[in-house]
Amino acid sequence: MKIFWFLPTQGDGRYLGAAKHARPADHQYLTQIARAVDELGYEGVLIPTGRTCEDAWIVASSLVALTKRLKFLVALRPGLLTPAAAARMSSTLDRFSDGRLLLNVVVGGDSKELAGDGIFQSHDDRYQYAEEFLHIWRELLAGNTVDFEGKHTKVEGGKLLFPPVQKPHPPLYFGGSSPAAHEFAANEMDAYLSWGEPPAQVAEKIADVRERAAKNGRTLQYGLRLHVIVRETDEEAWAAADELIKYIDDDAIAKAQQAFQRSDSVGQQRMAELTQWGASRSREALEVSPNLWAGVGLVRGGAGTALVGSPETVAARLQEYADLGIDNFVLSGYPHLEEAYRVAELLFPLLPVNAGKRNDNAVVYMSPVGDTGQVDMSTKLAAAS
Repeated sequence: MKIFWFLPTQGDGRYLGAAKHARPADHQYLTQIARAVDELGYEGVLIPTGRTCEDAWIVASSLVALTKRLKFLVALRPGLLTPAAAARMSSTLDRFSDGRLLLNVVVGGDSKELAGDGIFQSHDDRYQYAEEFLHIWRELLAGNTVDFEGKHTKVEGGKLLFPPVQKPHPPLYFGGSSPAAHEFAANEMDAYLSWGEPPAQVAEKIADVRERAAKNGRTLQYGLRLHVIVRETDEEAWAAADELIKYIDDDAIAKAQQAFQRSDSVGQQRMAELTQWGASRSREALEVSPNLWAGVGLVRGGAGTALVGSPETVAARLQEYADLGIDNFVLSGYPHLEEAYRVAELLFPLLPVNAGKRNDNAVVYMSPVGDTGQVDMSTKLAAAS
């Protein structure tokens, strides 16, 4: 398994949907997370995108020199950049990071946010444009002079003078749930990502993408994006899940769900369908599959589910997804600094991961939240290798 972590560039905290103990996504805090994750042996970090987030490219660029092995899964947004500009940026960051760049192709799903960025294409047109965009992008990174005229794009005499480290280009990741998205992934991507739906639903998506890819003689890697709440016992983990959403009120839920409904993203619609909030506000109303909890999706867009349980329980559930052919796991937890340590300490020893070389010396990180004092989460992890 390749285990990635998540950089909360939109902010972080101990509670969802509440300002209590919130942490700003300033550079100092993101640096703490990146350095910790690098030291703990995670494969890389996913950097999100959107108007509620700091810019993914600038964040990654600022952290490359502060880390050693960590890979950066950075959002590539067709429509916000020209293909040539994106090729130059990709090549530069790949060289400056010594081949540690991965790219998460994001076509977009929130029509209101897309309009704010000047993008007014329909759902399927965005995929058609992205195909033309990536064709030009690939040709440039391959060192070719590009003359191309398509339905949405036109380039004359395009050229990239400085090639990337990775050949033929940094790997492309993508997540989407519509038929158009599956076809796009099968034809264009190196890895397909699903949000954390129940295993049977994820299996259906992977089977569809795999079948479409096979028609063109292609094979992909597969990945899963979800949260984890792991504690030493199942009871402690479920208590932590309840604690995470203790300050969410009905108004916040209604406002968030209304925003999700305007999205034309099929993946977001599928996430919203998993969020069932009964009048009893019970765990059972949100446990959509054994140990798969949809409480995060009450107020958070995108990945809205978490695996909840003891290390043994969560490791077993992750293995169920691995048995479907998934080998890339993009995990996260609140708050992201402390939870990065907790996942490495509790889960890594139980998973088939190559966590790399770790420093056997204790490192103490100071919490950015003044009233919590010192956070010492760095016990020795030699056994976790």
